[in-house]
Amino acid sequence: MPGLRRSSRRRRQSAAAAAPPGPLRDYLSTPFPDPRTPLDEVPLLAIDVETTGLDVERDRVIAAGWVPVDGATIDLAGARRHIVGMRMDVGDSATVHGITDDAVAAGSVPKEVLVEMLEALTGRVLLAHHASIEVGFLSAACQRVYGAPLVVSCVDTLALQHRVLTEGVGAPAEPLPGQVRLWASRERYGLPRYHAHEPLTDALACAELYLAQVAELSLRSTKPLSLKAVQRA
Repeated sequence: MPGLRRSSRRRRQSAAAAAPPGPLRDYLSTPFPDPRTPLDEVPLLAIDVETTGLDVERDRVIAAGWVPVDGATIDLAGARRHIVGMRMDVGDSATVHGITDDAVAAGSVPKEVLVEMLEALTGRVLLAHHASIEVGFLSAACQRVYGAPLVVSCVDTLALQHRVLTEGVGAPAEPLPGQVRLWASRERYGLPRYHAHEPLTDALACAELYLAQVAELSLRSTKPLSLKAVQRA
């Protein structure tokens, strides 16, 4: 793990050196939480984005939502939701998220949304379900705006759910199809079913799932868990 920590630090510092003065460099210049931090002290930011598709080069983020998680507490006062304004056809993606061309045309300025998100994420761990989507699209957005990538410390609740379902005596080697999807994962803990593909709702759903997963993994462990324990999922 020391090698991984150095690698993560080098990638963050390299990206910071490539970024111009401003929000991205400020974010990258702030150290990530130490992997040894006890979970009840870890600051996270649950993020969800809605996009026009799944190609990070061609498609764009058209809505974003986030909510801070401080240890075991979800800070609703820090929750934010934005429709990202741009001149483009959302295409068939509207059938997934329900966000129309008119809503996007009237949305917030993309760079302003990115700046607010970077400020919210500074000093925190990015938390998402299937986090490669959020990380990929947000990094592509940073590359376009600032000419440097977004480097993050990350916890993925999809990977955690895979671990919850496959660890332990008699556990299957792989979950059943669909069993690690966000709503199926929440159902296992008796969490309510919200309207899907609404970015702030999905971010909150991810945050609640994370707390349930951490509670279960803590019960299985003989010692207090650290950030490193949930990042190895």
